[in-house]
Amino acid sequence: MVGNFIADSVKGKKFRDYEKEISRGILMHREIDSFTDTHEIVKHSKSFFRTRYGLYSSVIIDLVYDHFLGANWNSFSDSPLPSFAEQCYKVFEKYLLVMPERNQRMLPFMQKQNWLVNYAEIEGITRSLKGLSGRIKNDPGIGEAHEELSLHYKALSKDFQVYFPLLIHHISSYT
Repeated sequence: MVGNFIADSVKGKKFRDYEKEISRGILMHREIDSFTDTHEIVKHSKSFFRTRYGLYSSVIIDLVYDHFLGANWNSFSDSPLPSFAEQCYKVFEKYLLVMPERNQRMLPFMQKQNWLVNYAEIEGITRSLKGLSGRIKNDPGIGEAHEELSLHYKALSKDFQVYFPLLIHHISSYT
């Protein structure tokens, strides 16, 4: 769990600096990214954002798929989303001091705004897109990507519903 959370902040072979289970989480996250970035269904989803947001369509789809995961959480887990989120935050707090500084700074905001639960709502993803937009140099306006999300919601939801079980199957060897 911790490795997945910090993976984007751990570059190259630096994953080796972490204990075994955190390293496995980092490598699992990288495998998820690789599978996701090359999958045709995800490419289709990105097409709704590519013209306006270019390379940032990948970042947007990550958040959009987080939304659909949260919105459909009960289809993939027996644990209620708020309980799962609380468990995550507790684990992250326990490992806070081994996390990269970026994640240490992010965690209090993540907890306070309860990102994991709020992603299930369009308003939560909209807030995240706007927040991310303010941190990106040469931002193409991704704070407005909720417009495309709303416009293509059914098609994006269908893409996610087909794609996510494929990802679960692909990554099952890591769990």
